[in-house]
Amino acid sequence: MSRTSQPSPSLRADQSDGAAEADIRPLMSAFPSGVSVITTIGTDSEPRGMTCSSLASVALSPPTIVLCLRTQSPTVRAVLETGQVAVNLLHENARPVSDLFASGAADRFARTEWRLPLGAGGPHLAAAAHAVADGEVVEAVEFGDHTAVFVRVTRVSLHDGQEPLLYGRRRYARWTDATAVPGPPAAAPPLPAIPAPASAAAASVTSTSSTVSVTSAPSAPSAASPAPAVKETARVRP
Repeated sequence: MSRTSQPSPSLRADQSDGAAEADIRPLMSAFPSGVSVITTIGTDSEPRGMTCSSLASVALSPPTIVLCLRTQSPTVRAVLETGQVAVNLLHENARPVSDLFASGAADRFARTEWRLPLGAGGPHLAAAAHAVADGEVVEAVEFGDHTAVFVRVTRVSLHDGQEPLLYGRRRYARWTDATAVPGPPAAAPPLPAIPAPASAAAASVTSTSSTVSVTSAPSAPSAASPAPAVKETARVRP
């Protein structure tokens, strides 16, 4: 670590007028992010770690990120003392690990799987992380109740087949669910058949022209000669 900076007097918040501070937590909860666990090995050779969602890239060259961590955390003190850190980006099934490292439980490392590869900046949470960055602290700026820790990344390890865990609006979300493509809309049910009116039904069976054959019964014979049977054909108009 090159140096630790203190905020200049011009950057310190002036609360002498007694004005109430704005609560920015609702604002930041409306900005979803990934979830990480920051880890290191303290000067006492004990592992330290804490959950962090305030992480951002600073530069590609040199590859640098910034972590905004609560100043009074034992993990932050250990990171600044050793100058080494590992950033574990949690996968979407690792919510219990996020909750564990946010709880402050003293036995957190006894309750999760971790390892310390050669050259690592801190413990790697092998079963909970989909990506891990190892780095060294190059600068730290304390401001208010947090410290911005600038880290030059020295190594990145990616675990294929895992998706990120998300956090926003004070709740978790899975990347797979958040990016799922919706299926096609369900087909609309067929409309019920509407019976035709009675007058229309009657009209539909009326033909424009029909031919009816009528055979008349023979009339009574006359005395002169028998009258033959007459077949008449009549055209009936509609």
